Amino acid sequence: MAADTSHHIIGLIPSRWGSSRFPGKPLHPIAGKPLVQHVWERVCRCSRLDAIAIATDDQRIFDAAVSFGARAIMTSPDHPSGSDRLAEAVRSFPAATHVVNIQGDEPLIDPALIDRLAEALVSDEALSMATVACPISTREDLDNPNIVKVALARNGDALYFSRSVIPYARHPRVAPPLRHLGIYAYRRDFLENYVRWAPTPLEQTESLEQLRALENGARIRVILTDHVSVGVDTPEQAEQVEQILLNIH
Repeated sequence: MAADTSHHIIGLIPSRWGSSRFPGKPLHPIAGKPLVQHVWERVCRCSRLDAIAIATDDQRIFDAAVSFGARAIMTSPDHPSGSDRLAEAVRSFPAATHVVNIQGDEPLIDPALIDRLAEALVSDEALSMATVACPISTREDLDNPNIVKVALARNGDALYFSRSVIPYARHPRVAPPLRHLGIYAYRRDFLENYVRWAPTPLEQTESLEQLRALENGARIRVILTDHVSVGVDTPEQAEQVEQILLNIH
């Protein structure tokens, strides 16, 4: 539990049944437990979170979460984005001042990274959001439009996110490219306003929701890490993660 009484930080794990590549992914068994349970157990190791819950639109996931001891929140199946689902779920926590959105398909997420993210946000009241990035080490990743890149200001705030290669490498060793990792922390009041804003031109062009925040003048702090956990988007990746977990234990 967090010792800071001036902030109440909650961790929310969105978990949906539908997936074009891997339907039912949250309950897929990995090393004897559902995928989403592995994520929840990792998040429970965090020291900066005051409460944790799984937010879902599916009764099967809700029931499974309750069965392994998690708090579960049922949300509407009609949300256009993950942020909208998050904003609905946070209503179940009236005291919450900040919320961390943890991907439900990251069973190897580092709890210390979540704590760093939460701390970065609450330590600067002028920030609206915080997120994470890591160095890009291969040309394949750099050219992959499914791997989002981020360029930073000198104070660590995001200047821009893109599916294209940024910055353009006229002098590549001056500003090495960074990969954006999809974990976010929000001030609660900002999140509630953010989901009311209409989609913005750059957001729609790149299909990157976080650009809506930048286009409306919000500050997003980016913390850097070398830790890139293995996510689960396919059954093959689930097998890879299972081997890692079995080797750990």
